[in-house]
Amino acid sequence: MNAATLRARQAPLKERFRADPAAALITLHAHGRLEGDGITCRIERPANTIAGLHPATGGTGEELCSGDMLLEALLACAAVTLRSVATIMEIPIRAGTAEAEGEIDFRGTLGVSREAPVGFVAIRLFFTLDTDAAEETLEKLARLTDRYCVVSQSLNVRPTLTVRRQLSA
Repeated sequence: MNAATLRARQAPLKERFRADPAAALITLHAHGRLEGDGITCRIERPANTIAGLHPATGGTGEELCSGDMLLEALLACAAVTLRSVATIMEIPIRAGTAEAEGEIDFRGTLGVSREAPVGFVAIRLFFTLDTDAAEETLEKLARLTDRYCVVSQSLNVRPTLTVRRQLSA
């Protein structure tokens, strides 16, 4: 793809988002399953994933955007953390599902509006667990999962991030 093709794909999207800002607020999703006795989570995604532009920025929709992958990383980390904490707390979990969803206002990403943020404006994480644990125990499990999930904490407390060009040898 060259610059002219990308601009041509993005132009109608930018115009649409200027005219209808609500159309730029898109929810992405990630799904997973907690299966068996392991401290694991099966992420439901296409095999041989290729990263690309989201359709709201001119992508074809055949590739996963980085936002999809960020939600998957959060989902995987939180699910594995939940399984680990549940194991330590001796909470039997027979099975379960995990879902992450989050909205991005693509006006920020496309430079349509300086007031619109670049990135997620909201993220939600849901677990449905097959367990006999009491509600107060599950509330504590949720709090500890958030506290010890590396990805969740990295999103909540922004780490120092450096982007730089590596010099070629």
